[in-house]
Amino acid sequence: MLKDILKPRKKNIGNLPINRLLPSAKQKMVGPWIFFDHFGPIELSENKGLDILPHPHINLATVTYLFDGEIIHRDSIGSFQTIKPGDLNLMLAGKGIVHSEREPENIRKNKRLIHGLQFWLALPSEVEETEPAFFHYSKENLPTFEVNDTQIKLIIGTAWNKSSPVKTYCDTLFAKINILKGNSLTLPNKEEIGIYVLSGEITVGQEKITQYALGIPDKESTHILANTNSEFIILGGVSLGRRFIEWNFVSSHADRISQAKEDWLAQRFDKVVDDENEFIPLPHKFTI
Repeated sequence: MLKDILKPRKKNIGNLPINRLLPSAKQKMVGPWIFFDHFGPIELSENKGLDILPHPHINLATVTYLFDGEIIHRDSIGSFQTIKPGDLNLMLAGKGIVHSEREPENIRKNKRLIHGLQFWLALPSEVEETEPAFFHYSKENLPTFEVNDTQIKLIIGTAWNKSSPVKTYCDTLFAKINILKGNSLTLPNKEEIGIYVLSGEITVGQEKITQYALGIPDKESTHILANTNSEFIILGGVSLGRRFIEWNFVSSHADRISQAKEDWLAQRFDKVVDDENEFIPLPHKFTI
């Protein structure tokens, strides 16, 4: 059985349409995953680009995965990295970091697709105030294998007797699955699991999960059956307990978020290297 099926809330970041799955009123987190946006697919027109201006984070890690397009990551510790389809960016905010995400200038001259996933991971309390860091993993270094004729890309974590090289701070799982109609797959044994369908339709227990829905199975539901050729992701891991979330800040302590807001208003965060002139102001009101 499924404990819940979450439908996306429609959002926009600039000209980019967003399906937001987490947090929701019904489900605040899945394991350590506290924020989940699916952006695109959308065709961007010539000379109009994606520009996410510098903004801060604390006490979390961001995870970015692309299906189409290119994005340049810059941050306040000097990281500069272009992420391409199949790659993964992991940014540890720790005690505080500022970053921007922009399309490269050279691809803005033509129409092009952009499509990807953006997540935030809550951190164990003992890691929340660590030094910020940034990690990039090319698609060639993320394990891809088959289980019962089903293709699995293990992006983060350990499952199906395989392990990803991506750094983790607690038990964490992120995998992308391509499965043919009629095939089945056994779910990894994790404390909490979520299944998000990118395309197609699958059944867990006796319930269907359709495109752009996030299903939360119970402990007894361990098998997935593909009703059509389908692509989906599995998220999961250990539960970290309550976390506070406001704007771009996550913490196990509400007063830490209040301090971060004051620091951003006073511009006490470090600037993004080579992207110092713009920033996103703290909103007066904000709902996730």
